[in-house]
Amino acid sequence: MTDDASTSSVSDGSNTGPAKDDDPGPVNALDAKPGEVIRATTGMFPAAAASSGHHHRDPDPTGKRLAILTLTALGVVYGDIGTSPLYSVKEIFGHLYGLQPTRENVFGVLSLIVWALTLVVSVKYVSFVLRADNRGEGGQFALLALIFPRGTPHSFTKGGIFVALALFGTALLYGDGIITPAMSVLGAMEGLEFAIPSLAAYIVPITVVILGTLFAVQRFGTDLVGKAFGPITLVWFITIAVLGAAEIVRQPGILAAVNPWYAVQFVQANGSLSFFVLDSVVPVSLKNEALYADMGHFGARPIRLAWIILVFPALLLNYFGQGALLLENPAAAENPFFLLAPSWFLVPLLIIATLAAIVASQAMISGAFSTTRQGIALGFIPRLEIRHTSKVEEGQIYIPEVNWFIAVGCLIVVLAFRNTSNLGAAYGIAVTGTMLITSVLFYLVARIRFRWEPWQALLLSGLFLVVDLLFFGANVVKLMHGGWVPMALGLVLFLLMLTWKRGRALLTQRLNEGTMPIDLFLDGVEKSKVHRVSGTAVFMTSSADGVPPVLLHHLKHNKVLHERVLLMSVKTADVPETTPAERVRVMPLGQGFWRVIATYGFMQTPNIPQVLEVVDQMGIRAKPMETSYFLGRERLIPVANRANDRVKLPKWRKVIFALMARNARGATAFFGIPPNRVVELGTQIEF
Repeated sequence: MTDDASTSSVSDGSNTGPAKDDDPGPVNALDAKPGEVIRATTGMFPAAAASSGHHHRDPDPTGKRLAILTLTALGVVYGDIGTSPLYSVKEIFGHLYGLQPTRENVFGVLSLIVWALTLVVSVKYVSFVLRADNRGEGGQFALLALIFPRGTPHSFTKGGIFVALALFGTALLYGDGIITPAMSVLGAMEGLEFAIPSLAAYIVPITVVILGTLFAVQRFGTDLVGKAFGPITLVWFITIAVLGAAEIVRQPGILAAVNPWYAVQFVQANGSLSFFVLDSVVPVSLKNEALYADMGHFGARPIRLAWIILVFPALLLNYFGQGALLLENPAAAENPFFLLAPSWFLVPLLIIATLAAIVASQAMISGAFSTTRQGIALGFIPRLEIRHTSKVEEGQIYIPEVNWFIAVGCLIVVLAFRNTSNLGAAYGIAVTGTMLITSVLFYLVARIRFRWEPWQALLLSGLFLVVDLLFFGANVVKLMHGGWVPMALGLVLFLLMLTWKRGRALLTQRLNEGTMPIDLFLDGVEKSKVHRVSGTAVFMTSSADGVPPVLLHHLKHNKVLHERVLLMSVKTADVPETTPAERVRVMPLGQGFWRVIATYGFMQTPNIPQVLEVVDQMGIRAKPMETSYFLGRERLIPVANRANDRVKLPKWRKVIFALMARNARGATAFFGIPPNRVVELGTQIEF
């Protein structure tokens, strides 16, 4: 099933504005004149449709609501960056670099960590990037829609290199989604060497079991687990803060490392080695893309509050504590995090660390589901099965194909690298690449949306780029030691997404070539006196113009039409959600024909039966048991490009597109159409 029955990712731009406050009251489509556009009113929508947004958060929460959102954001947004103390300092002073934990090196490394957290997280993301929201939503796809809203001169097709950058950044996040759970859980399990030495040999098997279980339970939803995210992470941050503070009390002089001059001296003294050390500093300040992508769930204010009040201070205290421990006992470089704890607290700390690692992993998995749904809606990813795991929260979804893709990749990574030291080379390149792309796109946001002067946008974005390039460069030099894994995966996924987008555009062109103008078709229907039968027929089409090929195919073979015919198009707007009042438009065409356009945001899942409930209330009889759905099933045959093709693809990419289309989820299930009311008509298309 291809474009003839799929979500269109091209919005006409006429329905992306805010809904009107006034409700015009009941609307009867039967009273409208041909060509007159009628919008459904808010009161026409069933409860399920009216609440189909993934959230309805308060843009400026206060009091108890603010406290709840801040607590929840702790787990979902900061779960991953919160587990970085498990392995970051250990890797910096590990065997890879041969860096000794001398006083000068400890102060220099801590200074690098402090300023990485300050510049990358506090300044770049918390202070500026969170301002670049698309109706409260963040993330690469949301940013892309914000910069290049369709219906304006800056379109997805004209975005060129910037669209490609955003797609590649999104592709890299999938690679990071595979490596992050492996790194977090392995880092926690390595505490067994100190807490329960007899189990040290089973670190990898135990990690595999934990991760396997985590992915296996995804199908049950994250509702219950999600409620525990905040409290677990709260306990984690308090724990690491107390452990660090206790050691700082013994070595208060370590706080002087906040002086950036120590970082400068470290770089001067160690030369190129300090550049490589940046690679292990990356986990300290990464996962900011998750911070930005999850903004839609909580809002910028709770995310900022959680960072300022708890996360930033707790991380600093723990890192300073590890540094103080190294000054007192250089041998603690073997694992300074777990050696911060007294022996009696090692087992409880291991349990807390494991729970925190699971939370961090879950946050990345859930983020991959959310990103995939955005990509499907915007036309960059083929239709996949999307299961809603909560009756209350629309945003809690499960995508089996994505879950098991990440699961297999994650387990392979664990078995191949076996410990955090080996995995460190692969960890970070995906995120630093995405951070780099975000800095470039932020420049466009500042110019187009914030209307900054060029020098202002360039000055700030340039500062971000310098820092990002340093981190990215430090990771690239280890490309052959494992960094190629997320990079190769990102390139493959980028190619697939771009192929799907361009293949859809080419297929749409082919379908439109055989499209008959609606006026000409209706004249023919009137003159030929086609027999009409009772009931309603819905013909799914990606185009809001002309006659769908599946309708022509049906009339050619069956020589009959229903008394009511709806030409149904599903559009995706450049906003996260559309309100009920924005969602359904009906245009009478005459001869018992209506064109129905349902517009959803890229964070929403279309539901055609709910749309027909609204249409029925508008006076067009569309009862479930009287309605038949006609869908096209195309057999795609790749051929050489034609001279007049606006979109040209090599034949091998057309073969890939055809394979992806064949394995995409059917429109029947994706749009929630009752399968026993569907008629599929096949056709063969050369493209």
